[in-house]
Amino acid sequence: MQKIAAEFVAQLQPDSRAATVVTLQGDLGAGKTTFAQGVAHALGVEETVTSPTFVIEKIYQLENQRWQHLVHVDAYRLKSEHELEVLGWSELLAERGNLVVLEWPERVAEALPDTAIRITLTGSGDTREISYGEKEGGK
Repeated sequence: MQKIAAEFVAQLQPDSRAATVVTLQGDLGAGKTTFAQGVAHALGVEETVTSPTFVIEKIYQLENQRWQHLVHVDAYRLKSEHELEVLGWSELLAERGNLVVLEWPERVAEALPDTAIRITLTGSGDTREISYGEKEGGK
C-alpha cells in the first residue's frame, strides 16, 4: 500500500490555484492511514505518521518538495462541514503549497473542492482494491 501511495504522489502535480486535495474513503481497516503514511514517507516526512483521529489534523513541513506542507486530516469524528471551518479549512484550501490528504471525506463532503482527487480503498488483510476518480458533489 505504501509503495502504491509513493507511486501515486510521484505522479501528482500541485494545483496552481489552490491546495491539492486527495480524499481517502474506505471502511475501517481498508488502508487509508497506511496510504497516507506512504504519501508522507515519499515526501520525506521522517516523523511517525499516525491517523490524526483525535487531533483531527496534523501538518507536516516539507523540504525540497513540490508542496510546502502535507496536511493530514481525519474527519471520522466530525459531524459536519462546519467543524472543518473551525480548523481553518478555508485557509488551508487557499494555500497552493498545501497537499491535503483527508480520510473519511463522506463526513464533510460539502466542504470539499470540486478539484479533489478521490481514492476509494476496499478490502482487508493482504487484499486491497484501490480506485481513483474525481470528486462527486462539493463546492
